[in-house]
Amino acid sequence: MTGQFALTDDQLAIQEMAQRFTADEITPHAAKWDEEHIFPRETIRKAAELGFGSIYVSEESGGIGLGRLESALIMEAMAYGCPSTSAFISIHNMASWMIDRFGSQAVKDKYLPRLIGMEQIASYCLTEPSSGSDAAALKTKAVKDGDDWLVSGTKQFISGGGENEVYVTMVRTGEDGPKGISCMVIEKNMAGVSFGAQEKKLGWHSQPTAALNLDNVRVPAENMVGGEGEGFRIAMMGLDGGRLNIGACSLGGAQRCLDEAVRYTKERKQFGQALAEFQNTQFTLADMATRLEASRALLYLAAAKVTENAPDKTRFAAMAKRFATDECSAVVNDALQLFGGYGYLRDYPIERFWRDLRVHSILEGTNQIMRMIVGRDLLRQ
Repeated sequence: MTGQFALTDDQLAIQEMAQRFTADEITPHAAKWDEEHIFPRETIRKAAELGFGSIYVSEESGGIGLGRLESALIMEAMAYGCPSTSAFISIHNMASWMIDRFGSQAVKDKYLPRLIGMEQIASYCLTEPSSGSDAAALKTKAVKDGDDWLVSGTKQFISGGGENEVYVTMVRTGEDGPKGISCMVIEKNMAGVSFGAQEKKLGWHSQPTAALNLDNVRVPAENMVGGEGEGFRIAMMGLDGGRLNIGACSLGGAQRCLDEAVRYTKERKQFGQALAEFQNTQFTLADMATRLEASRALLYLAAAKVTENAPDKTRFAAMAKRFATDECSAVVNDALQLFGGYGYLRDYPIERFWRDLRVHSILEGTNQIMRMIVGRDLLRQ
């Protein structure tokens, strides 16, 4: 394909590298990781050797300094093997980017070198037990004490909770509402840091999830990312990219299930012919492919807007996240139906993708909040 809608040679090379890595390192092991709840730290480190731990960290800081479309291509490729592992790497990238983009030189020097190679892994900590969609109502409090901040509170649903070394955390340093929130880097081994039990989840079994508990944790002032009161804005900017990546993880999962369904319906015979020969099957496959391509087109467009810092980037990231996660879950659901009873069994990958993609409509902002963002933006014009 040529013209404005084609990927560049560089983008195609990055996509191919990510696809090859996935075929070798992720796809053969993903079912076992899911079944046995294995967190594949070594595989994640190998991904970082290709630069996938610092996709949009600047080259000055040691990252590979790519755009959001390249990031989406990488996440989509890895999710073809395991959406849970791909999403986990995406969250690390989001947290690392926040440090690089908004942190002082001191905080960058302190954390980025080890985050880039994923010798240390970063979590993003915004949600609390009583503030999910209403993120600006967060209660975790930081009080100034000399050159430090004393931080107390609880963060909920933290990907990497208990395993990761670095926690990029939104805390309240001032008034109620979004303007009183700041962003700080907290370390696993700081006194007063502890974790809840590992959550038992429907899917995403290859990554740990736990609450982060902070009890008078002493955090040096230099660990603040951005200025005091800038945390909410930074958190939301991080989410523009995070939403694209979660949408991309849905694309990869849906593509895998479509490919599996095409293969299966050609082989499976009923009433004396292959399932693929029934018009109903062909129509279902046609709709699945159309949904997937429409999702992909919107997501890639939104990624280009976020890279270019377009004025409507947040609206497009929200539209793409909402559309891609919903539509791709529908594609996986249709694939499961085409597999019939076998689709419901763990012997085949479809049910794992069905479980893994379900949470994509909830995290990085629920799809109801995405509609709110888009609707408000339209009415503001």
